[in-house]
Order: sequence, then C-alpha cells, then structure tokens
Amino acid sequence: MESLARGGTRWKRFAVVMVPSVAATAAIGVALSQGALAASFSVSGQQFKVTADRLDGQGFVQYGAIDSTKAGKKPVAVVGFSTAQIRSLCQSVVVPVPAFGDVTMKLSAGGAGGPKVEAKKLYIDADDISADATFKNVDIGVSVDDTTKGPGPSKGDKYLPGSFAQQAETATFKDVKQRAWATTAGTFKLSGLKMAVKKGKNECY
Repeated sequence: MESLARGGTRWKRFAVVMVPSVAATAAIGVALSQGALAASFSVSGQQFKVTADRLDGQGFVQYGAIDSTKAGKKPVAVVGFSTAQIRSLCQSVVVPVPAFGDVTMKLSAGGAGGPKVEAKKLYIDADDISADATFKNVDIGVSVDDTTKGPGPSKGDKYLPGSFAQQAETATFKDVKQRAWATTAGTFKLSGLKMAVKKGKNECY
C-alpha cells in the first residue's frame, strides 16, 4: 500500500483508517464469547457524541479493544494520544428520564479564538469516527504490544495480545465527529468550559 510509506500520509475520511480495526474488534468479540478474554473496563452503557473543529495530537496509537457494560460487551476502536490540543470541543449525551422524556447534557470548551483544550495520555473508545486526517511517519499493522510512538495501550483495556494496531508520530484531525463509549485522560484541561442541560435532543451533531 502506498500509505505505508514513511512521511506525511493523508486520508480524506478517518473511517477508512478504522476498517482494519473493525476486523480486529470482531476477533476480540469472538475471543470474549469463547471465554478466552475477560472484559474488565466498565462503562455506563450510554454512548455520547463528540465534535471538534480540529485536533492536533502528538504520539498517536489506535487498536481494537472491548468495553464492558451492564448490557453486554462492546467492541471499540481505541484512539490514544500522548498529548493533544483540541479546538471547539463539543460533547453531548441524551439521557432518557422516566415520566419526563429525553434530557440532553452538552459540554463545550476551547472555542475559536480562545485557549485550546489540552489533554495528556488521552484515550477515546469509539465505534464510529469520521474526520479529515493527516498522519506523519505512520506505521500500519504493527503489533499493539510493540507500539512505541504513542502512549501504548491503556492499562485498563482488554485486547488480543499481538493484534493489529497503527501508530504515528503526529496526527491532525479536522471536522471531527465521533460516537464514543468512554474517554479517559491523565490530565484534561478544558479552557472556556460551558455546560448546559436542556429538555429534548440537542446533540453536537
């Protein structure tokens, strides 16, 4: 593949990059069902949506893993960054409230013209991501256990040893949209943080 060449590599849609990991997460799901792998990361079981105008990440890694919820085990693609700067971050979740209806909780930070959102050891567990993406010095198909350019797999994640991963020295994503199950970070600085709660569905996208 031409995209394996060292140097800057660009995919118009980040979803193209995620295709191999979909297969990897499917394999992990089979291993879980056969009892070969246990899922230990417990999440709420509610997905949330995130958008950003731009994310500049240093030390990128991506691999397949499993999140565990009360409703069952969820295969995800984990995207990790050693450090990241995010412009115009929006995060929303719709919570169904009995006898009241849907309530949307929306958070925004790092708006245009102000300080960016900053994160260290940032991991995003998602099952749907799209963006315009540019990678520098990318390696595709490296073993998840042997990644060196990013933060490595998160300690709490369950993944198949030796399974597919990719890494890059830097990654830039523009016009990001993602549906996620969990986000973790060593530090997460939210400049210009605003939060709103509204009745009905008022998601980021």
